[in-house]
Order: sequence, then structure tokens, then C-alpha cells
Amino acid sequence: MSIKSFLIGSPIETVKEKHERLSKTTGLAVFSSDALSSVAYGPEEILMALVVGGTAMLHLSLPIAIGIVILIAIVATSYFQTIHAYPSGGGAYIVAKENLGTYPGLVAGAALLIDYVLTVAVSISSGIAAITSAFPSARHFTVTMCLISIMFIMVINLRGVKESGKVFAAPVYLFVGGLLVLIVASFTKSLSFLRPPMPELKTTAASIVPLFIILKAFASGCSTLTGIEAVSNGVRAFKAPEASNAGKTLIWMAVILGVLTIGIAYYADYYRIIPNENETVLSQLARTIFSKGIIYYTIQFATAVILILAANTSFADFPRLSSIMATDRYLPRQLSNRGDKLVFSNGILILGAFSVLLIVLFSGDTHSLIPLYAVGVFTAFTLSQAGMVMHWLRERGAGWIKGILINGLGTVTTAVVLLVIAIEKFEHGAWIVLVAIPALVVLTKKIHGHYLAVAEQLSLESCLIGEPEYEHHSVIIPVSGIQQAVISAVRYGKVLSDDVVAAYVCIDPVETAKMKEKWDRQCMGIPLTILESPYRSITEPLIDYIEEVKEQYKNGIITVVLPEFVPSKWWHHLLHNQTALFLKGILLFKQGVVSTSVPFHLRK
Repeated sequence: MSIKSFLIGSPIETVKEKHERLSKTTGLAVFSSDALSSVAYGPEEILMALVVGGTAMLHLSLPIAIGIVILIAIVATSYFQTIHAYPSGGGAYIVAKENLGTYPGLVAGAALLIDYVLTVAVSISSGIAAITSAFPSARHFTVTMCLISIMFIMVINLRGVKESGKVFAAPVYLFVGGLLVLIVASFTKSLSFLRPPMPELKTTAASIVPLFIILKAFASGCSTLTGIEAVSNGVRAFKAPEASNAGKTLIWMAVILGVLTIGIAYYADYYRIIPNENETVLSQLARTIFSKGIIYYTIQFATAVILILAANTSFADFPRLSSIMATDRYLPRQLSNRGDKLVFSNGILILGAFSVLLIVLFSGDTHSLIPLYAVGVFTAFTLSQAGMVMHWLRERGAGWIKGILINGLGTVTTAVVLLVIAIEKFEHGAWIVLVAIPALVVLTKKIHGHYLAVAEQLSLESCLIGEPEYEHHSVIIPVSGIQQAVISAVRYGKVLSDDVVAAYVCIDPVETAKMKEKWDRQCMGIPLTILESPYRSITEPLIDYIEEVKEQYKNGIITVVLPEFVPSKWWHHLLHNQTALFLKGILLFKQGVVSTSVPFHLRK
């Protein structure tokens, strides 16, 4: 408990939940860090795709970036509608489920959950790439630095929403300010800068069709849009009026994201920045404008920090979405429980575990993870906008025609982009996400079916009226010797029933004879049954004996009383057999058998 208190602080009372909510300024840092940070790798991914076609195609980076900004405006406007139509939060999952049906809702939810895991992995690996660009010698420690970063963000989020907002606000605004300074300085320098000629680049394949390169560049650059839906999922985290504050935060985010994307793309092209594996495009642009001085290192530091902290958007939204799905009984119920700091702790821990697994599997390589990215989020975009179209058609409230036009445009646009991304990135890894989404949907349906079956069987309506009482109660006490824990168990067993038997498994005949003699001498008052075990198994003879007693008393109940001694220190458990624990696990699945422990607490 002392370690837990040190890491996440003191618990917060439930009545103080409203005081833990976020203002627009802090909310922008918490929910927009993912989207804003994507300008550090979005324009670079465009250039990485275009460079395959040689020098002539690099100038297309700006038109592609403009197309992506237009897409940002469409999606942001659509989600602004969603926020005000569904102020309770839940985003694409709730909208699709209520308007399109259960399966579309589950697809949207599964797509977002998978995308949140990928967001953490991509953001963290991109942040570490910014550090290794400035300090190449640190490249050997990429995976280690990624894992430390995930652990740090996970702990901060476990400390509560308000505290995470305080920690992440400064780096987010430092990053935005740093990039605005970079764009202004790039403009100033361009007034007196003699633009160098574009270096000659050879295409990697003579048969490459330019249209395919453009589509691939657009698909890669669409990773810039990931995180836009985060605000709509976390509306309830804002101070009142929640929908109004969340909507304004979304607008701020979209405007900042659009300005930074256009600015970086334009000046990367203007200063002839060529992407390479050893240094990010943003690092090259900053070095071109400021050389390797204090401003350069400040921008690199801010980029690294926000890319790492961009994972916080997922840590803010994954637990909220999973809690909503858990409340609907499509995910384990533990995900709907709030922890000591009024956050969904189990969701945070699960997200951290899956993110660590991805980082290890892909060695923290951003370019290996990017192809998996954006498929999930554009699936959610499309279903969410289609759901809003159905919402307006059904409600037909004020402004419903405008709503249909906005969300209809969003549906068509994001569906086309989803198709392009799925095709262009399929063989590079997108197929993994396209398989994982339906697999997760099937799993959620299985979980839902289990909960429905449990509810039906536990319902009082299915209780059998007039079911006969138990006619006999047998008590069996497994023993391995005679000591104080066994004596306590025998005393307890005698209280439960008149039919009490101790069971001893014979592995060594000599020791068994000694045990029988000692048992008779101690006058325990209950018979000792010797169970033969020619293969030295402890559990099998006991289970067979329990089955024999069950056959003898068809309408009876059996209680297995397990004597246990409890060490005073947790690590002492490692020094002893856990036979009782193992037996309890087996007996749990035996109908008509109850297991109970009689603990004997050791002092040292």
C-alpha cells in the first residue's frame, strides 16, 4: 500500500468527482496531444511515400497536405455535431450502436480500441525517434526508452485526470509554440534564402504508377487525423457545460492542427528536405533554420516530449470507451470500475500492457508501426458519421438537413479514405488490423453472451420452487500431518456436521504408519481415511474420494475444509507448497462441493 500511495497518491472521494474535471485549456492538452503531435510524423510519412517516385514527385507534398487539412475540417465539423447530439460521450461506439445497430457499434468500438493501442506505440516510438535524431548514439536504447516512457505515462494517468492534465499541459503548449516559431522563422528566412536546387533522386522501380504513389502518400499522411475523435469520447471529462467546452476544444484543436500541417509541409518542400532513416523531417527543418543551437534542441525536446505524451490521449480515452462497453456487457465488467483516483485503472493497465507488447514486437520502429495505423480510426470515423446521418433522419429536429449534409459528406469522404488506406497499406501490415477488428467483435459478442447466460441463470425467476433440502452434509478434511492448523480445521469441521472425516494420501507407507499411530494417540475424535497413491499424486486420490462420497449421498452436500497456515510475510509463501490453493481451484468447478479454508496465522 505504501508503494501504491507513493506512485498514485491518496484516494479521492466519489463526491469530489466533479472537481476533477478539465477546463478547455487543460482538456486541449489531455485530449488533443495525439492529434497535434501527429504533425511531427504526418508530413514525413507523405514525403517518405513520395520519395519513391523520385525528385519530380516531392513537390506534391503540399497539395496532399492541403487535401488532408480539408479532410480534418470535414471530420472535425462532423464530430462537433456528434458532441452536441451525444453529450454523454462514447463517440463512434455509442453513435453507431444506437443508430446503425449492435454490430456496427461493436465494429466502431473494436476499431477504436485497437487504434488506441497503436496510438500509444506509434506516439512513443516517434518521440524516441526525435531523441535519437538529435543524439544518434542513443539509438541502441530505443526499446528501453519506449518502455520507460509508457510506464511513466501510465503512472501519471493512474494519479487522476486532473493531475495528468497539469503534467501534460506545459509540454503540449511548448510544442505548439515551438512549431509556430519554426514556421514564422522559416517564413522570415525564406525572404532572403536562395532556394537550393532539388537533388536528383532515382525511382526505386521503373514501373511505378504515379497515381499509386500519390494514393500511398495520402494514405500515410492520413495518420495526421488520428486522435480527432478523442474529444467526443471524453465529453464527460470536461467541466460544465460539458458539450460546449468539448466542442470549443475540438475547434481549437482542428485549427492548430491544420495550420501546423500546412506550415511543416510547405517549408519542408521549400527548403528541399529529403526524408531519411537517421533524422526526422522536422529535425532537418529545424536544423536548417536554427542550426544546432538552443532553439533547435528546444524544438527537438518539445517534439520528443509531446510525441511521448501524445500517448496520453489513448490513456484518457481507451479506459473511458472500454468502461462504456463493459457497462453494456461487451467487455469484462472490471473495466467499468473506477480506481482510487476516480479513473478506470484496469483499462489504463491493460492499455499499457498491450502497448508494451507492440513496442517489443516491432522494436520501437515508427515506420513499421505506421502501416497498421489509421485503419481503425477511419473505420470508426465512417461508422460514426453514417450513424449521425441516421440520427438526423430519425430525429428531424432543428437544423436536421444541415446535419445530414455535413455528416453525409463526412461519411462519404472518410469511407473513400478508409478504402484507399486499406488497399495501399494492406500488404504492409494493415491486414493485421483488418483481421483484428472482426476478431475483437466476435470476442465481445462471446463476452456479452456469457453475461446474458449468467444473468438468466442467476435470476430468481429461474429458481426452482420446492427444490428439496440437502439430506446429508459430509465434511472432508485433507491432512498432511498433525499440527495446529489441522487441529483448528478439525474443530471447525465438527461444528459443521456430525459426519467428519480426515483424508490422508499415502505416498510413503512408513510415514503413513507413523501418521496413523500419531492420529490415534492424539484422540482427534474423527476417523482418518488413508487414500492410496501409487503414482505419488496428492490431488487425484482426494478428488476420487470426494466423488465416491458424492455417489454415496446423491442428495447431499460436501464441504472440504482445508487447513492452511498463513506466513507473516508475502515472500514466505514462495517457500511452501500451495496445495490448498490448487485444491480450491479444482473444487470450484465441482458441483455439490464447497471448499473453505481455516487459516492459522504465523507470527514470524
